Amino acid sequence: MTAAPGPGSPADTSGQGVTMDAFDYDLPEELIAQTPIEPRDSARMLIALDGGVRHGVVTDLASLVGEGDVVVVNNTKVLPARLHLRKSSGAAVEVLLLERQPDGRWHALVRPGRKLPEGTIVAGPTGLEVEIGARLDDGLRLVSLFDHGLPADDEALFRAGEAPLPPYITTPLSDPDRYQTVYAENLGSVAAPTAGLHFTPGLLAQLGHSGARIHTVDLTVGLDTFRPISVDRPQDHVMHSERYVVPETTMVACAAAQRVIVVGTTTARAMESAAATGELTGRTRLFIHGHYDFRVVDVLLTNFHMPRSSLLLLLDAFVGEHWRDLYREAIVHRYRFLSFGDCMLVDRKGRSGPRHLPGVA
Repeated sequence: MTAAPGPGSPADTSGQGVTMDAFDYDLPEELIAQTPIEPRDSARMLIALDGGVRHGVVTDLASLVGEGDVVVVNNTKVLPARLHLRKSSGAAVEVLLLERQPDGRWHALVRPGRKLPEGTIVAGPTGLEVEIGARLDDGLRLVSLFDHGLPADDEALFRAGEAPLPPYITTPLSDPDRYQTVYAENLGSVAAPTAGLHFTPGLLAQLGHSGARIHTVDLTVGLDTFRPISVDRPQDHVMHSERYVVPETTMVACAAAQRVIVVGTTTARAMESAAATGELTGRTRLFIHGHYDFRVVDVLLTNFHMPRSSLLLLLDAFVGEHWRDLYREAIVHRYRFLSFGDCMLVDRKGRSGPRHLPGVA
């Protein structure tokens, strides 16, 4: 079994000749976690800080932070975005809502899309109806939602929809709240910021008692979570845009922090997007890969990601080719992978010096 490409793998990740083959590895199917672990913070954590590697659990995080540290989390909340509906003929249709538009309509993925002409009405047992609209780029459709003939609100969506679990999770989720973080607040994402699923109220309190300060961002997790990189060269990949909000208090705290510890790749993208543009609110297509110059993030807590994914490329940019050794270690020691799996805590290669963030005195 090959855990990951080793030295001499088919691409040079430091140059323009890099291909996606450099980010492939053999993930044993039995290591793909199908159910969340209980309690949340008992998940295993591979700790790779200051040049060392050791095995722990998520509750160890409280002993690894202290005064001067800022821990940043993504408080986005997952929509019950997967809708199982039927045409008037009885044929099954699945609609995956992606993002609500200013006029109330939604961008969505629809299956089977080619058999649903514009104007088709599909419905579910709760009274929710979806009108299939125009075809958009990236295989999306514009759809409108109605509840017993009236524009549907969030309550109607929660009655009709289910958690949009990734396709590699085939075991039904008994408690939908297990696909939400305990600090989820801002409804809008179609996937959970999964590194945050490990946190409990008790762990957050322990982090505070250790001297760390907890701050939030909001990045709505969108389409790229469901789409692997399909091009041969990373630089040819185009990220789908996502909304983000970084509160000024979060950016100010990070500017003064001894270390900024971010929970999840979505949190990292929000912070780095704000730092790169000077805009605390907006949309981002930031694709972190290669020799990316991190402006904010010092330590990253992240789950183990799919081969050939943009999330894995972010990790490579953060720690360098050392990610292969870490993934090999995790596979040998039977860590659980992907959304409901275990996690790793890693520090950034070459981390040094003060951080200078736009708009922060």
